[in-house]
Amino acid sequence: MTTTAPAASAVAPQQHTPVRRPSLLRLTVVELRKLVDTRAGRWLLITIGLIAAVVVTLQLIYADDADQTFSNFFVPSLLPVGVLLPVLGILSITSEWSQRTALTTYALVPRRERVVTAKLVAVMVAALASVLASLALAAVGTLVASAIGGAGTWQLDGSLIVNAVILQVTSVLMGAAFGLLLLNPPVAIVGYFLLPTIWGVLGEMVRPLRGPSEWLDTSKTMEPLFSSDALTGGQWGRIVVSLLVWMVLPLAAGLFRTLRREVS
Repeated sequence: MTTTAPAASAVAPQQHTPVRRPSLLRLTVVELRKLVDTRAGRWLLITIGLIAAVVVTLQLIYADDADQTFSNFFVPSLLPVGVLLPVLGILSITSEWSQRTALTTYALVPRRERVVTAKLVAVMVAALASVLASLALAAVGTLVASAIGGAGTWQLDGSLIVNAVILQVTSVLMGAAFGLLLLNPPVAIVGYFLLPTIWGVLGEMVRPLRGPSEWLDTSKTMEPLFSSDALTGGQWGRIVVSLLVWMVLPLAAGLFRTLRREVS
């Protein structure tokens, strides 16, 4: 009586190819792509660019010839762009929950802190890109000004560029912090704009709050960054304290909440 040898596939051990987790760089690239893939993110980026262009155009039309300089084209474009960048940070962070893709994302990348880190890096890259865009538009404005009789001066203090980077990066991170904490786009956007505004109003109206307001009202603490003058130790201290309250604490609390929130 003969016996049939078992099939090779039945006795051979199963070999599994180890799954390599995606690198932080790859996750960041994915998050950058998400910023332009969604309609809201794409139009927000377009709006940011258009507003910067409008600011430069208005400078060319209405500013005195002597004021049409590279520095004067660059600095005014920072504020309106800085107002919209936090919204971009909020939308990036909350998109997984508002679009119900969190289950897929966190199934592919179970370590949620890596996804959050990639999102934060992506919005910081977007903030840096906005500074470059403002510089490019300021250069165009300066060229046009020199061609039509304006000052066309190219002098720009390097500290202004550093300050611009700090201003835009912290702005987008503050927005991301509120998004991480609240995980709902409308609520996070309203909270980001409303809470600091209420605090600023109270700081002006309530006398006992005027002292703390000098340290916690970001509209006051961040204002020196729009100047090329060297910041004093006290000014840097106010910036750090205000960022601890409005950026670091919401980021820490939001990360704690995100890591423990049930995905459905």
